[in-house]
Amino acid sequence: MALALSLGRRGMGQCAPNPAVGCVIVQGDRIVGRGVTAPGGRPHAEPQALAQAGAQARGATAYVTLEPCAHHGATPPCSEALIAAGVARVVAPFDDTDPRVSGRGFEMMRAAGLAVTTGVLAEEAARDHAGFLIRNELGRPFVTLKLASSFDGRIATASGHSQWITGPEARRAVHAMRARHDAVMVGAGTARADDPMLTARGMGVARQPVRVVVSRRLDLPLMSQLARSAREVPLWLCHGDGADPALAEAWRGLGARLLPCAVVAGQVDAGAMLRALGAAGLTRVFCEGGGALAASLLGAGLVDELIGFTAGFAIGAEGLPGLGALGLSRLDEAARFDLIETRAIGGDVMHRWARAG
Repeated sequence: MALALSLGRRGMGQCAPNPAVGCVIVQGDRIVGRGVTAPGGRPHAEPQALAQAGAQARGATAYVTLEPCAHHGATPPCSEALIAAGVARVVAPFDDTDPRVSGRGFEMMRAAGLAVTTGVLAEEAARDHAGFLIRNELGRPFVTLKLASSFDGRIATASGHSQWITGPEARRAVHAMRARHDAVMVGAGTARADDPMLTARGMGVARQPVRVVVSRRLDLPLMSQLARSAREVPLWLCHGDGADPALAEAWRGLGARLLPCAVVAGQVDAGAMLRALGAAGLTRVFCEGGGALAASLLGAGLVDELIGFTAGFAIGAEGLPGLGALGLSRLDEAARFDLIETRAIGGDVMHRWARAG
């Protein structure tokens, strides 16, 4: 199962809205088939592993990181494929929370005489499938907030100079993180100040993450890198319903997809925005700021994972903070996260935190 989970992670960021599933087929003490959900979500992991196993699948055990599907979609159900191949036993962590499946795959296989074992590495699988599960349960994607800052928590000098806070090794690690998410998201201020591409470069990915910019007014540069590349790499703009119709038409003409969202207290409502992204099929979003967007997500309790990169220099109080105002008066009002990982990357320190509880 650990191997199946490691295979599934290879599909992260490539197969939304489908989950990134891994499958390993074992005959005796030999692995005879492996599969992972393909880019775009088809084919699923199970038929790929079965095709590799061929006749050796008969009587074998299939380790799958999520309940095999039981519904007819673009492809036949994976449960049926496992039954037809003569697999004797299926091992999985837990039920698929998609209402079209939700235990039916296991029921179908048990009725056909297959032994089904569940609960294996369920905690690890829940972490890997968090985006898929959260979208099913809450209607929004899993959100990772990444911040790169100086030792004293600043992201730029007072003049706005920020390139580069971290070294090349950390920046490459960020590109790898982008590749494991369905979308990379920034606020309008960051898009205007940095003129970013927001692509996962040097990773050899089959499918680039969607670029998402949150801009209430849609007042973004029409000659930016994002605008010029909107037809080559998906660009989605989350905006308020009061945005200028002429700007909306201009962005549509450039190839961007527009997602209107409710506005609360002068800002695009973070919850409404994430629900719109979930409805559009995203399961994992990698937010890279800026400060106002990051604060709105944290303040609304919508950040599932924090990733910080800390550089070994200080900028001082006049530098720009990584977060906007959160309006906290007491420490116990702050959202708490549990430390998962700390390691050096080049000359910087990376620390990763998961939402507490």
